[in-house]
Amino acid sequence: MKNIERFMAEAIAEAKKGMAQGGIPIGSVIVYEDKIIGRGHNKRVQEGSVILHGEMDALENAGRQASSVYRKCTLYTTLSPCPMCSGAILLYGIPKVVIGENETFLGSEALLQENGVEVLVLNNRECRNLMKMFIRDNPDLWNEDIGL
Repeated sequence: MKNIERFMAEAIAEAKKGMAQGGIPIGSVIVYEDKIIGRGHNKRVQEGSVILHGEMDALENAGRQASSVYRKCTLYTTLSPCPMCSGAILLYGIPKVVIGENETFLGSEALLQENGVEVLVLNNRECRNLMKMFIRDNPDLWNEDIGL
């Protein structure tokens, strides 16, 4: 559990970095053999991007990896992954996803599980509070991010 907490703390740090930049506070890290190989945060606002969710940014920052690497990775994300990010997780064969919270947004966890991905939801208070505060203060931006 100690490593899980350590890597989720890194994802939370990414989320806070995104929020400090005026973006949406969702962060992610990708871990291979106990080492972070990719980290990122939601940059839709900062980059004017339609796809740079935290998970997608972490994948982008991990760079090209052999499929054998991805099949041994764990992706940590502060918020339940949306259908786009879940699709990327499935595409690259990432076998485990650790989610900070899914109360403010329930993504495609069922899709991941139906395809053999191990999903662990931490119900992390800090992740939940970051999102609740953001959604309260930026409802239009949040609705845009999730496609409403």
